[in-house]
Amino acid sequence: MTTTINAKNITLGEVSQFLKFQEQLNNDTYTNFLSLESLTEIEQLELAQIRNDFREYLSVERVSEGLVQALTTFPLMRLAGFYRRPIKMSLEQDIANITIEDEDTTITGRFDILAINKEKQIAADIAFWILVIESKNSLIAPRAGLPQLLTYASKSLEYQESVWG
Repeated sequence: MTTTINAKNITLGEVSQFLKFQEQLNNDTYTNFLSLESLTEIEQLELAQIRNDFREYLSVERVSEGLVQALTTFPLMRLAGFYRRPIKMSLEQDIANITIEDEDTTITGRFDILAINKEKQIAADIAFWILVIESKNSLIAPRAGLPQLLTYASKSLEYQESVWG
């Protein structure tokens, strides 16, 4: 009998068990992996505005997942250039089912946001993943989406070395 798990309900323990992911603790920061330019004054002002807009909503009510995206994720992605060629954005797209070897388990789910490079192909029908985002409403701890995000990212690792989320 096959068990089907929705990725939004998966735990970090199950991610470790099914996908063989292990947390690696070290002192590396993202700057060790990325070469980042300094922010301009205008970009710093935009980031401050995004933060202030989000805080204003957060101070008076619970912020839904969609509103979290509208207030923070979408403006940040615009600022970072994710809406320009060769990047293509997809929202609420089904993942291909993940079948766990040596287990009778299938994981299903939907990405909140997936950014791919349309001009860099890994295989004939598979584009290079650039970014995966899983957002939650404001009452959920930020790490709560991590198992779901790792599950989605694992699918891309069948075709490429790494993915950021």
